[in-house]
Amino acid sequence: MKNRICELLDIRYPIIEGGLAYVGNGALAAAVSNGGGFGVVGSAGRSPEDFREQIRLAAKLTDKPFGVNLPISEHSNQEPYIQAILDHAQQLKAVSISAGNPKPLIPLFQEAGLKVMVYIASVKHAKKAEQLGADLVIAEGFEAGGHNSPLELTLFALIPQVSQAVNIPVVAAGGIANGRGMAAAMMLGAEGIQMGTRFVATRECQAHDNYKKLLVDATDDSTLVMARSIGNVFRVARSPFAEKVVEYEKTGPTVQELLPYIKGSNNRIAAIEGKMQEGWVNCGQSAGMIESIESAADIVQKVAKEAIDVLNTTRLHFNL
Repeated sequence: MKNRICELLDIRYPIIEGGLAYVGNGALAAAVSNGGGFGVVGSAGRSPEDFREQIRLAAKLTDKPFGVNLPISEHSNQEPYIQAILDHAQQLKAVSISAGNPKPLIPLFQEAGLKVMVYIASVKHAKKAEQLGADLVIAEGFEAGGHNSPLELTLFALIPQVSQAVNIPVVAAGGIANGRGMAAAMMLGAEGIQMGTRFVATRECQAHDNYKKLLVDATDDSTLVMARSIGNVFRVARSPFAEKVVEYEKTGPTVQELLPYIKGSNNRIAAIEGKMQEGWVNCGQSAGMIESIESAADIVQKVAKEAIDVLNTTRLHFNL
């Protein structure tokens, strides 16, 4: 595959790993990159020191390009994470910015030689990111796991509108776990895809085995949305804990009353320690398509091959 995203990131396939709070480790990022995609080390849920360690680990395990994710609102103090990125700029190719205003960070990272990818969930934000100088936008639909936009736009409606509105490359994120999804996204106007949930169910991901098993066992209705009542929506795996939170929201709790249930430590205890009854895990609607735990490199190559086959077959069906 060759397109603007492949050229921009110097990769074989336009397949990017999502940031993955708590579980986006260096070994996983390296495996994605070794498979021909673009691995991303997540900073959410990590100390600055651990973030640096995971960047160094990824650099040790691959000689291919990889990047990092900086979710602005996830860090009460962004500076140590920004400095970690700048200190390792020579080892990195790009940084994805999510959950906040990227304006002051885009020139900072670009001056350090990094490409900047900005998460967006609307045409308005895509245009703004382009105006600010972003190299590409990651258009995330409401199907995605983790934090989402309260606009709740789904990918099928979002991608055609965003790709028509901006001139920079568009990456589709949310609800994609195989080559058919990738082919569909590209037909809608995307030049590449981002997968998060699919890469959790890999041998290299540091997620607990209970988390991975939950994804393999998932069906089409295995997710729900928490914190919608306070406008801080995020999609998680359906579980007794998550269902309890959603039921509690119906009673009209304040943000402070809801916070003990949705705090990050409840995510960590389930995602890393495997105590699923005591917390919640991020999970996109693509989970129902996950059938096995595989290596991340194999997933990248299988998804790319299937996408190419689907696109070629579609041409034949329509005698193009």
